[in-house]
Amino acid sequence: MLQLHSWWAYLVLAFLIIATLNAITGTTSKRDFKDKDLRISLFTLIVTHIQLLIGLGWYFMSPGYKLLKENGIGNLDSYTRLLAVEHPLMMIIAIVLITMGWSKHKKKDNDTAKFKTIAIFYGLALVVVLSRIPWTTWFN
Repeated sequence: MLQLHSWWAYLVLAFLIIATLNAITGTTSKRDFKDKDLRISLFTLIVTHIQLLIGLGWYFMSPGYKLLKENGIGNLDSYTRLLAVEHPLMMIIAIVLITMGWSKHKKKDNDTAKFKTIAIFYGLALVVVLSRIPWTTWFN
């Protein structure tokens, strides 16, 4: 499960970067919001929600969760706290931001506003994701 969660994270990160850059370029160039733009944003939403399900499955099997349950948050070292508390919480916040961006963009009536909404919410989600990826685990 950890391997699946780790490999799927690369896909999530790639889609999130592409969707954010696509929305930023769409906003700055004032181009039309086409089916391609909709699909990029939608696929990003889908892969992040799949990652949430995989992550929740792994979380309750993880050693970090077991340590958190046994010792409480105050007795965890910083790396275990990152894995058991900070990473899951911040990733859920990022997925909420993506979901909000997706929902809000559908209510906009002009193309620039759609791109801007996605750029803001997906961009904030990208910052949150990048801030709490356990980088030492990724590069081992």
